[in-house]
Amino acid sequence: MGKFILGVLVTLIMLAIGVYCFFALGLAPVATASPAMPFEKKLASLGLNKRIEKEMPKNPPNIQMDDTAYQAAASIYKDNCAFCHGLPNQKRPPAATGMYPRPPQLFQGKGVTDDELGETYWKVANGIRLTGMPAYKPTLNDQQLWQVTMLLKNADKLPQSSQQVLGGAIGQAAPEKVDDADHEHEPKQ
Repeated sequence: MGKFILGVLVTLIMLAIGVYCFFALGLAPVATASPAMPFEKKLASLGLNKRIEKEMPKNPPNIQMDDTAYQAAASIYKDNCAFCHGLPNQKRPPAATGMYPRPPQLFQGKGVTDDELGETYWKVANGIRLTGMPAYKPTLNDQQLWQVTMLLKNADKLPQSSQQVLGGAIGQAAPEKVDDADHEHEPKQ
């Protein structure tokens, strides 16, 4: 029994050394144009989904969104988010084209209108490590974070005034096909 435990221990140590060497010797694919490592997407999304599930607000505040609030949220989105996530009826921004993973185009297709409010809030507030998605909690106040969350949740039914802030009517044909891989839902376990 002692030899078996020693064998398992040596195997785990060798595996850890191998993984360390893989990264330390520069063998890991770190360029955005490189293909994903085996299980990279699965492990990253598993960790992200579990963390969000654990930390997202379960009972979002009752945010009253009127025309003025939607316009404010649209301005915040345009100033802070459109650089990567795009605007309605426009091509994918150049920055988003070169990113890995590619940021979802939030006004194309269903965006995040099907996500829970708390999940979208968490992503906007905290960002997502190693994706280019910054945390906005240090720069936006809680009301602004919730306004942007509500804007994205209701992106398919925004008032005309906020659509104008974003550059035009939402729902027109997009100038390019949106890659379905932009917004993948992993089954929550």
